[in-house]
Amino acid sequence: MKTWFHSWRAAIRIARRDAWRSKGRSSLVLAMIALPILGVSALDLTYRSSELSPAERVERTMGAADAILRDAQVEGVPIVQDPPGEMHTPVKDYKDEPWPNGPTDVTKTIPAGSTVLTDRSGSAKLTTAHGLLTAEVRELKTSDPMTRGITTLLSGRFPEKSDEVMATSHFLETSGLSVGSTLSARNFDRTYRIVGSYELPDSLGADQVNAVPGAFLAPYAKAVEKAGLVSPGYSTTYLVRSNGGFTWNTVQQINAKGVAVVSRAVLLDPPAESEVPLYAKDGWARYDSSPGADAATLAAVATVVGLAMLEICLLAGPAFAVGARRSRRQLGLVGANGGARSHIRAIVLSGGLVIGVAAAVIGTVLAVILTLVLQPVLEDTMNQRFGSFDVRPLELLGIALLAVLTGLLAAVVPAITASRQTVLASLTGRRGVRRSSRVLPLVGLAAILVGAAIALFGSLVSEQFVIVAGGSAIAELGVVAMTPALVGLFGRTGRWLPLAPRLALRDAVRNRGRTAPAVAAVLAAVAGTVAVSTFMASSEAQNRAGYEAQLPHGAVSAFVTEEGGRDVPAVREAVQRYLPVDVSADVQRVSVGKPGCAPWGGGAGCGRYEVVIPRANECPLYTFLPDGSDPSEKYTPEQRRKLIAEDWRCDQSSRGGGIHVDGGLLVGDAKVLQVLGIDEPGAAKALAEGKIVSFAREHIDKNGTIGIKQITDLAAADKAAAESRPVPGKISSVPAYLVPGNPKSYGLQGLMSPAAAKAAGLSTLPAGSYFSTERMPDSEQRQKLDGELAKLGSNVELHVEEGFVNSDSLVLIALAVFAGLVTIGAAGIATGLAQADAEADLKTLAAVGAPPRVRRTLSGFQCGVVAAMGVILGSAAGVLPAIGLRLTEERERIRFYEESIAQGWGTSSSPPYVPIVIPWETLAGLLVAVPLGAALLAALVTRSRGALARREAT
Repeated sequence: MKTWFHSWRAAIRIARRDAWRSKGRSSLVLAMIALPILGVSALDLTYRSSELSPAERVERTMGAADAILRDAQVEGVPIVQDPPGEMHTPVKDYKDEPWPNGPTDVTKTIPAGSTVLTDRSGSAKLTTAHGLLTAEVRELKTSDPMTRGITTLLSGRFPEKSDEVMATSHFLETSGLSVGSTLSARNFDRTYRIVGSYELPDSLGADQVNAVPGAFLAPYAKAVEKAGLVSPGYSTTYLVRSNGGFTWNTVQQINAKGVAVVSRAVLLDPPAESEVPLYAKDGWARYDSSPGADAATLAAVATVVGLAMLEICLLAGPAFAVGARRSRRQLGLVGANGGARSHIRAIVLSGGLVIGVAAAVIGTVLAVILTLVLQPVLEDTMNQRFGSFDVRPLELLGIALLAVLTGLLAAVVPAITASRQTVLASLTGRRGVRRSSRVLPLVGLAAILVGAAIALFGSLVSEQFVIVAGGSAIAELGVVAMTPALVGLFGRTGRWLPLAPRLALRDAVRNRGRTAPAVAAVLAAVAGTVAVSTFMASSEAQNRAGYEAQLPHGAVSAFVTEEGGRDVPAVREAVQRYLPVDVSADVQRVSVGKPGCAPWGGGAGCGRYEVVIPRANECPLYTFLPDGSDPSEKYTPEQRRKLIAEDWRCDQSSRGGGIHVDGGLLVGDAKVLQVLGIDEPGAAKALAEGKIVSFAREHIDKNGTIGIKQITDLAAADKAAAESRPVPGKISSVPAYLVPGNPKSYGLQGLMSPAAAKAAGLSTLPAGSYFSTERMPDSEQRQKLDGELAKLGSNVELHVEEGFVNSDSLVLIALAVFAGLVTIGAAGIATGLAQADAEADLKTLAAVGAPPRVRRTLSGFQCGVVAAMGVILGSAAGVLPAIGLRLTEERERIRFYEESIAQGWGTSSSPPYVPIVIPWETLAGLLVAVPLGAALLAALVTRSRGALARREAT
C-alpha cells in the first residue's frame, strides 16, 4: 500500500471478498440500490423507445406520401397554419362578421402530375358475434405502396374487391370474428368478408375496419338516410406524392386556397418560428414552458431523487456498519501492520463502491432484459408500437452512477466511525464510548425552523405548492439531522418500562450511531406516507361533502338519444331483466325534425327546441345585450356579489344531477316523480291536468306558463344568435305548476305528460327510463347488464346511484404497507447490528443462567423500539406538510371564489369547503401494528441460543 492506486486496489479486493462472504447482507444492500436503478433505467428505455423520431412519425402518419391535404372547412378563404398542420385559422379576423364555415374542393389545389390516394373515415354500428359494435370504417387503398407504414398487415391479405374488408386485431378480438368471417352494419343490407387482419402502429386498441375506396361509406350513408335517420358524416383527406415535394412555401401557397397541409419535408425540417405567420396572430403564439417552470420541474425532480437517495443511504448505512463492526478485528490487523486511518476508510468505502457498482451493473442489465422481454406488454399498455429499441448509453451511465454514488454515500459514516477506532479496541472487541455531535442537532434545528418558515410562507402568503413542498422537505431533513438527539430524549422514558424493553431502549440510546440512521430511514418513509395519507383523506372528505347525487340512492337511469331512441325498449328490457327493479318510469324527449335527429339538432331536416326564459326572469349579469357587450361590466364588484347572493334569478346552485336534454324538460307520467322521490301531491295533480311540473322558477312567465320554442331553421338561428338577436321559431305556451320549496330534482327542470306534449304540438321520441330498485344492484348484476348493453352497440348513458365512492382507499392501504415494509426492514437492520454489538453481553447472560428466551425477547424489543421511535417521529413530521398544502389549496380556492363573485361569473353562494382530516386509521396502524409486527418478526427469526464461545476479556 505504498501508492494511492495500490492501496485502493487492495481495499477493493478486501471489500469484494467480505461482500462475497456475507452474501445475505450484501444481497440486501444490493437489492435496495439495484431496484430503483432497475426501475429508472427501464423507464428511460421505455420512454426513449416509444418516443418516435420525426421520420418514424411521418411514416406512420402518411406512409410513403409527401403530404396529406385536407379541407379546412372555411369556404376556401386563405388560412395560416402551424408547421405540423395541427392548427390553422383564417388570415382575416372575423370579429364582427359570421365565421366562414363550408367546404372547398381540395383536388383543385393538388399539383399537376401528382399521385393521389383518397383516405375517408367514418363510423358505423357493425354486426359482431355478440351483437353490434360501433367502430371506425376507413376507406384507403392499403395495397398501394404509398400507404406502407400506416398499417401493418398481421394475417391474410389486403382487400381488393368491393365486398372485402380487413379489420384490426383489436376489433376481431372484441367482436368475436376472425379472418374469413362476414360482417355488415345496422340499417345496411350489404355483407362484407374479412380477408385480413392488421394493426395501426400508433393505436393498437383501435376498432377499425378498412375497405377499398367507395365500397362502404357512401352506400351505407344512403341506406341510413333511406331508413329515416340522419346520414352519418365522414372526413376525407388526400395522400399526395409529388416530384418536388411540399416545401414550406408550397404549403403556404396551398393554404391560400383554404386547404391545410401536413408535409413530410416540413415535418423533417420545420421552418423558424419567425417564418410562421400563424404565430404572429394574436392568441396563436407558440407557448413553450418558461425558464421558471423548467427550473421548478428540475428542482422537484432533484428533490425526489435526493430524498430517494437519502432513504437508501439511511437503510444501507447500518448494513455497512454491521459489516464494519463484524470486520473490526480484520481492520484492527490492518492498523497493527502499519495501515493508516485512510486505509481503514478506504476498505469500508470500497464496500460501498463494490456494492454500488454491482447494483449498477445488475440493475442496468436487468432493465434492458426486462424491457426487451416485456416489450409487447409495454406496447399494449401504451397503445403504440416502439419505433426502435433506443438505448442511450450516456443516460444509462448517469443512472448507474447514481447507484455507485448511493453506495459510497451509504458507507461514508460507517467508514469514518471505523477509522476512529483504536487498534487495541478493534483487536480486543471493545466498543468504546464516543459522544454524539453537538453541532448536528443545531444544524437540524436550524433546518427545521427555516423549512417551517418557508412552508408557512407558502401556506399563508404565496399560492405555490412548490414552496410548501420545498420547505417541508428542508424541515424533514432537519428532523433527520436531529434524530440522534431525539433518540436520546426517548431514552428518558426507559425508567417506566419493564426490564427487557428498558434494556433495548438504553442499548439503542447508547449506540446512536447505529440507531439514528435506522430511525431516520423509518422517519422518512413514514413521514411521506402520513403526508400523502393526510392530504388524500382531506381530499376524500372534501369530495364527499361536495358529492352531488345524480339520483336517489339505489335508483337507476338509462338514456339513449341516438337514432331516435331506437334501442330504448331493448335497454329497458335489459335493465329490468338483470337488476332488482321496483318501479319503472319511462320518459320521452321533445324532438324537432326527423326522428333520427340528435337532441341538439344538426344535419339536414333537423331542428331543436329551447325553453324560453322570459326577459324579466333573466339575471342582469348574464342577459344578452344588442351590442354584444358584457352586461356584468355595468355593475360594481359589490353589486355583483349582492346579485349572486340575493337575487333568485342569478342563483347558480345546482338541484343535483343532470340530464342531457335542453332545459331539463322530459315527457313522462307520475312514476317519474315517484322514482325521483318527489312526494308533492300538487305535482301529480298538475301533471294529470296537463300542466308542466316545473322545478325552475325562471322558466315561468307572469301568466304562469312556460314557452317552448321549436326552431326549424338552424342556419337562421345561428345567424341570429351571432348577431345577438332573438332566435326565430314557433313558441308553444303550456300552463305550468311550480313545485314549492327547493326539492332535489336531480337535473329534471320540467316534466309534462305525453298528452300535454301532443296538445302543445310537440313531437316526442323515446329517451330512456328511471328505475327504483328493491336493493342496491351488486357487481355481478352490473357486469351482466353491461355485457348485454354492449351487444346493442348503442351509446347508453347508464347510471346507478351508489352514493359517494372513495377511489383512493387502495392507495392509502398501499402506502401503509410500503411504510410498514420499510419500517420493518430498517428496524431489522438495526436489530442485526445491535445483536452484533451485544453478542458479548448475551454470552454473559447465558453464562450466568439467563433462559434462552432472553435473546429472542431482547431482539424483538430492540427491533420494536427502533420501529416505534421512527414511526412516532415520522407521523409528527408528515402531518405538518399535508396541513400546509391544504391551507395553500384553501387560500387558492377562496381567492378564486371571491374573484368569481366579484366578476359575476356565477358560483355557489357558499364559500369553498377545504377540510383538514387526519387519517387516524392509517396512523393507528403505523403506530401500533407496525412496531408490534416488527418486534414479533424479529423475535421469531432470532435463534434462542447463540454459538458456543468463550467470553473474551475486555
